[in-house]
Amino acid sequence: MKKLALATLVAALLTSTTSIAAPETYNIDSVHSMPRFEYSHFGYSTQLSRFDKASGKITIDRAAKTGSVNVVIDASTVDSGFPLFNTHLQGEDFFDTAKYPTITFKSTSVKFDGDKVTSVAGDLTVKGVTKPVTLTVNSFLCMPHPMLKKDACGATATTKIKRTEFNMGKYAPYVGDEVTLTLPVEAIKE
Repeated sequence: MKKLALATLVAALLTSTTSIAAPETYNIDSVHSMPRFEYSHFGYSTQLSRFDKASGKITIDRAAKTGSVNVVIDASTVDSGFPLFNTHLQGEDFFDTAKYPTITFKSTSVKFDGDKVTSVAGDLTVKGVTKPVTLTVNSFLCMPHPMLKKDACGATATTKIKRTEFNMGKYAPYVGDEVTLTLPVEAIKE
């Protein structure tokens, strides 16, 4: 009887998909992932702009507490709400999208608390300059998507950078040098 119970237990462990997880890869949904940035405008107000197109992949292995994040932002889709200012932001003083059409983030490590991602360290490249940053994950959720009927994950992460460090220092310090980047991401499992 003990041999049968032991054999049943071993068989259950070997066939269980929940006991041994594997990395899961998710594709960023560009419709629901619009990175944004905010900065002080002469101290009068905090200005907010966004990018309308982002893509990439997120890989998570919750059992092993590992993962990777690769995000590509189309800098030419910067949207301040004003077409003339968008053109200015795309110019040489700021994003210089003719020469540097994308902004990228590639993770070097992912930190977990239980099953939830709490921070992602990596390299941010803006205007050809790469600097290490750490994204603080403010929210994180994985569950079946109610409309697509596929597994999905979502997160909102933030970090602060100095734009002068990315060769975008026009009007600093009057227009704030410190910029808060926020990356709201939804991703669908492959």
